[in-house]
Amino acid sequence: MYLYDKMLVRREDKTIKPVPKYIAANLNFELRPYQREAFENFVTHFESNNRLKPTQVLFHMATGSGKTLIMAGLMLYLYKQGYRNFLFFVNLTNIVEKTRENFLNPASSKYLFADEIVIAGEKIRINVVDNFQYSDADAINICFSTTQGLHTNMWSARENGMTFDDFNERKVVLISDEAHHLNVDTRRMSVEEKTSYHSWEQTVKYLFKKNADNVLLEFTATCDIENPMIRAAYETKIIFNYPLAKFYNDRYSKDIITFRSNSPIMDRAFQALVLSQYRLKVFQDNRLSIKPIVLFKAAKISASKEFMQDFLNELKKLTGVKLSRLARLCDNEIMHRAFKYFSDNGISLETLAAELRDDFSAEHCISVNSDSDASKNQMLLNSLEDANNPYRAIFEVKKLDEGWDVLNLFDIVRLYETRQSGGRKISPVTIAEAQLIGRGARYCPFKLNDEQSKFQRKYDEDVACDLRVCETLYYHCQNDSRYVAELKSALREIGLDTDKIVKREYVLKETFKAEDFYKYGVIFLNDRKIKDRKSISELMLSVRDKPYIYKADKSSSGTDELMSSVKVSGQEIVLKHTSSKTIKEIATINYAIVNKALMKYPIYKFNTLKSYFPNLKSTSQFITSDEYLGNIDIIIRSSVAQLDIHILYDAVFDVLGKISNVISTIEETYIGTKEFKAKKISDIFHNKIVNYFDPHDDGIGISQNGLSVDEDLRIDLSLEDWFAYTDNYGTSEEKAFVAYFRDRVETLKKIYNKIYLIRNERAFCIYSFEDGKRFEPDYVLFLQKGNIEKFEQLQIFIEPKGSHLLEKDSWKEHFLLQLKNEAIPVKIFVDDSSYKIWGFHFFNQDNLKDFHSDFKGLLI
Repeated sequence: MYLYDKMLVRREDKTIKPVPKYIAANLNFELRPYQREAFENFVTHFESNNRLKPTQVLFHMATGSGKTLIMAGLMLYLYKQGYRNFLFFVNLTNIVEKTRENFLNPASSKYLFADEIVIAGEKIRINVVDNFQYSDADAINICFSTTQGLHTNMWSARENGMTFDDFNERKVVLISDEAHHLNVDTRRMSVEEKTSYHSWEQTVKYLFKKNADNVLLEFTATCDIENPMIRAAYETKIIFNYPLAKFYNDRYSKDIITFRSNSPIMDRAFQALVLSQYRLKVFQDNRLSIKPIVLFKAAKISASKEFMQDFLNELKKLTGVKLSRLARLCDNEIMHRAFKYFSDNGISLETLAAELRDDFSAEHCISVNSDSDASKNQMLLNSLEDANNPYRAIFEVKKLDEGWDVLNLFDIVRLYETRQSGGRKISPVTIAEAQLIGRGARYCPFKLNDEQSKFQRKYDEDVACDLRVCETLYYHCQNDSRYVAELKSALREIGLDTDKIVKREYVLKETFKAEDFYKYGVIFLNDRKIKDRKSISELMLSVRDKPYIYKADKSSSGTDELMSSVKVSGQEIVLKHTSSKTIKEIATINYAIVNKALMKYPIYKFNTLKSYFPNLKSTSQFITSDEYLGNIDIIIRSSVAQLDIHILYDAVFDVLGKISNVISTIEETYIGTKEFKAKKISDIFHNKIVNYFDPHDDGIGISQNGLSVDEDLRIDLSLEDWFAYTDNYGTSEEKAFVAYFRDRVETLKKIYNKIYLIRNERAFCIYSFEDGKRFEPDYVLFLQKGNIEKFEQLQIFIEPKGSHLLEKDSWKEHFLLQLKNEAIPVKIFVDDSSYKIWGFHFFNQDNLKDFHSDFKGLLI
């Protein structure tokens, strides 16, 4: 069993430890759910009694999943555990430089830490060192090195360089990026390597084992765990496993589409430019300042240089006539859509040609084909997303295969048409191409409103939307079926199986769209609004209603006679005196003690406090009132009975630091409105093309009329007048609900003259009354009885739910059951009709009692 499997057991047993709040508070980026899991796994393992020492763990995480953010967070955690010295090493110099920028430059858009790092009330500094001899005892000291440079320094002493002495009697955290390079000896060892005792891998292992408290953190996206030797070595060390396939399925990457073409390479290049400019316009239409990048990949440096020159020459001669010819040659849906966009928006092909000549001119192109180019331009290549970065096109061979962080790469153009594979074996070149595609597939974050997730794909359920092109990477290559098959095999090998992605289309029936109900009918939906903090008049009870322990452990000292066993002087301090003081009591003794400690934290400035607690009248009230700090109890353990002002100050300062961390995590809270406003049904429900990954059996992505669906659940919904769409591709639980409904619809028809069941494929959402959580019920059922002028309409939200999700999603059921008594329909016009909004218990095949009772209520 892998170590991460054991963590999964701990998670199921609810014994996993939470992420300390100071980690998220001191990072510059919001933690994603899987990153929180990674931290939880490490904290749980590190704080367990049975971890091996020294401690070695591996984070196996997909390219683009935020490994460096995990590194930064672990530095904060291990600093809190007493570690001060961190050695970062990787095989490539350009990765070292990129990481230095991300760790050290607050002006960088990819800087990882908060503007000010505060842990337990103390400001922490990041200190760059060449060695640990003079490291700062109160800072995070980082030494950056290449693996080979580290090995050389260790065995060939250099001035100010790292030496073995740095690891004597000093615990160190070693951080290995691209750690698959660290395991050469584990995978395969030649005779030469066996005789090379001082290999760089052995150097790392030697340093790691010098102190039992050392920690080795390894990070890679490509750990070959299928190799039995690798598995044997790492089964007990892989603390977190988040492969590319899961990363893609969780929507944290771009979609990937192969753009095959028989056109000459230069035509292919200009197709990519047109597509890139279309994408730029779509971003601009949505007020997003994102600049798409095109990468031209050659097989040889000479070919790359030659193509770049030819490209720039052809670009200067680009005209609307040439683009018109390109448009006629394209038999591709996305290119048709791009040219149609320009036409519909009044952008002539001459204007488009002028834009391309300017946007992709020589000053906006960059070549990175030599080591000097790659090193010199590393910072520019690492900041392609920045508004002041001038580049739109990159020309390269293989300098960007590893360690390149880019989010706004959307088109890769392959500038050669050769295949290098032999027989069944995938060529290393194709594997490298697949890895580059995986690197380019990093999602370019954006959102159009507060409800969208900034870092995930948003349009899998609506792939015909223009914005879909803004979350898709296109790989432009020759139309060679054998090459494309090999590329797909290479993508599968790195964890991206594009063959498993299928499109399904939800089509509204023409008969349904012809109904007045569709044209003029309404659905009632509520909104989300910020919860008014005016009612907040106290510090959270969870903060106030617990004791805080402070140990006043003054540093101990002593002398020992080395030549005898007798201790001359000095002994360990025993904290035998315990006293309890509230902050209000300390303020009564000396108000300045508390006020001075308070002013050390920016969050306690009155204007800042006022933003969290609108009813607060003064700093004095915050200190002395029982509703705020006044009654907070500090238990002080000291070696002396009489507490002087210095001990009291230190105790208050320590506790205020802990409280400040909690206050800083307070975020805006929301509520869902109880007024549900009318929206036209025709504005909400449309035809949709949806992407599904690996549909199988009777699950999501499989037709309700599919042969793999149980015969009792199989329905040709195109023939059913009560179902709005021609088919249902929902989960097996959804299919069971639709079949349940089919068996009872004739009974409903005796009471209601209009019956429509509509699947909600990301068409609408509602918000819970209590905390404004977004909820997309799977189905909405409309029932009407009466005549055209005066009718009664029931709108019922229904959610089929598998047994494994009942507990996790119980809040949704609670919300659904509130609707009948609390949801208020607000009409956009005055009429004599009556509208009601209901919600049912979850539909669950294993327990239908409550749902069946709800359904019987429709028959009254």
